[in-house]
Amino acid sequence: MSARDEILKLGERIGQSIIGQESMVERLLLGLLANGHLLVEGLPGLAKTRAIKSLAKNLEAELSRVQFTPDLLPADITGSEIYFSDDGKGEFKFQQGPIFANLILADEINRAPAKVQSALLEAMEERQVTVGGESYPLPELFMVMATQNPIEQEGTYPLPEAQLDRFLMHVEVGYPDEQAEASIMRLNRDEENASHKSEKHAQPERLDPQAVFDARVEIGAVTVSDPVEKYMVALAFATRYPDRYDKDLAKLLQVGVSPRGVIGLDKVSRAYAWMKGRDYVTPEDVKAIANDVFRHRLILSYEAHSSNTTPDTVVNRILELVAVS
Repeated sequence: MSARDEILKLGERIGQSIIGQESMVERLLLGLLANGHLLVEGLPGLAKTRAIKSLAKNLEAELSRVQFTPDLLPADITGSEIYFSDDGKGEFKFQQGPIFANLILADEINRAPAKVQSALLEAMEERQVTVGGESYPLPELFMVMATQNPIEQEGTYPLPEAQLDRFLMHVEVGYPDEQAEASIMRLNRDEENASHKSEKHAQPERLDPQAVFDARVEIGAVTVSDPVEKYMVALAFATRYPDRYDKDLAKLLQVGVSPRGVIGLDKVSRAYAWMKGRDYVTPEDVKAIANDVFRHRLILSYEAHSSNTTPDTVVNRILELVAVS
């Protein structure tokens, strides 16, 4: 079985327990393939936590879940040096924190203060943790999925723009439709009945992480033509210099997408094209994931906020205005 077939099969297995959130499952796989981190936003109860748990269940990977709270400390995530005494001799040894797993679920990241957020985001960027002057590398397979409640909710601390930029994608999760919601109820009912009967189910087949590494090699070979490259750059420049395209659009934007955003757009576009079975990127691939890559990297103006304009509205307008050269 090819690496692509194995990844698609992994997505199907995850989708069996995450009903009505096909887009979130697809973005979860894209983040894994593009070797990036996800910020997932949605109201409680929309299967954000269940999604990454399902990924860990079907992938040979260790999962750590960290519930972010206002009293959490950076050492609670990274680990710290602990004093051990044996036969009268004492020494400090580093005790690894939950960040040293393969998959990290940072639950409700915007409920923790800035120091804790920074500790996690530094590990995400550097792929290592430094404690007591010594650096400890993180696993080769390493992805953070941070969830956050909408910032309008009480008791949340919005992530600074510079920290948001570290996330490859910002995925918004909405409510499922009526049919999917009914299926969710039936699935939950079946799981509860099975647990009451103490039935022993066969462990699901778990994917070897080597398939993910093989997939990344193949994605690296996906080609991007000059016109598509110019299109990606043009989209980013339209966020920085919107007055070149539309005077009304310029009133809505304060700061545009960084070069890291263009790099992310290229990575995710190639992963998306690979998942669709192509070895080249089309403008449609770029459009399909542009909102997820750009929405958290835009800083809207006061006028945009006062008119309840969302980043998605701005990105969609840019996609309408910018043409493929």
